[in-house]
Amino acid sequence: MKSALIIFVRNPELGKVKTRLAATAGDEQALDIYCGLLNHTMLLATEIAADKFVYYYQQIKADDIWNEDRFYKKIQTGENLGDKMKAAFNEIFKLGYKRVIIIGSDCLQLNSTIINAGFALLDEHDTVIGPATDGGYYLLGMKKSHGFLFDNKAWSTESVYDESIKDMQQHHLSTGLLPVLTDVDTEADWIESKKLL
Repeated sequence: MKSALIIFVRNPELGKVKTRLAATAGDEQALDIYCGLLNHTMLLATEIAADKFVYYYQQIKADDIWNEDRFYKKIQTGENLGDKMKAAFNEIFKLGYKRVIIIGSDCLQLNSTIINAGFALLDEHDTVIGPATDGGYYLLGMKKSHGFLFDNKAWSTESVYDESIKDMQQHHLSTGLLPVLTDVDTEADWIESKKLL
């Protein structure tokens, strides 16, 4: 089946990324860490046998790590994270893709094996989700757009994963589960993630 990987990224600018991490590590180290996370995400994505779409937070960069021979470049649209993800899924499904997975650029523990497992789970389930230790998720996939998954959520809080699972159950969607991983939001997350590699 025609598969697509959506990657949400922020433009790597000093003082504008990883603000929680910067609170203890400083803006420069936070930017360095985020650039490392971006590079990690780019490298693992190149190993995925799917079309890849990078959705930039603010503006598309022509000359960056996301080689235009391998990645299609787009801009996130919408008021909040849920709106932005919903719009991205809708756009990609309209292009004719049958299995679509979205990831961010915050998970050092994520690898191509886990993403490929996510696509495989979509052969047998309506949705797939990768829970994060902070109560959110690092990966979400589906075979058609389910916009309700992005509505009425308190994004970046510990309730997002539980609320998403509840929505899936209420709409009778089967769900494949991936391993629990840690998103890097704080300096402690970064230290812990490096230990577990």
